[in-house]
Amino acid sequence: MQFSMLFSAVSALIAASVVGAVPGGVTIQEVYVPPVTSPSGNDVWKVGSRQTVTWDVSRPPKTITNSIGTIMLRKANLTTPVILADGFKILNGKQVVTVPWVVDGDDYQVVLFGDSGNNSPVFTIKK
Repeated sequence: MQFSMLFSAVSALIAASVVGAVPGGVTIQEVYVPPVTSPSGNDVWKVGSRQTVTWDVSRPPKTITNSIGTIMLRKANLTTPVILADGFKILNGKQVVTVPWVVDGDDYQVVLFGDSGNNSPVFTIKK
């Protein structure tokens, strides 16, 4: 009998602490996936040049989980560790980047990260 009362008391304490841990006023936030509009499939970027990456911000949700963006370079369907830009507002819709020194290729993409990763169409980088 004493064990059952002790178990009930401990269970009640645990339940009370869990209920107290639930935050009040939780807001629902949506994942924002703005499509990358530039570079496009016909673009050729020259190493060392400055290029503008653009994305469509015409339909953002009311609340965005992560409003700060990062743009990374992708080659041959693999995201590289090359960060082209970081720390900009995702609702800007554009960001100027400097094309890094990389090998020539026609299988590059940029990846826009904020809430999620959005790939551009495949484009070319040449020296």
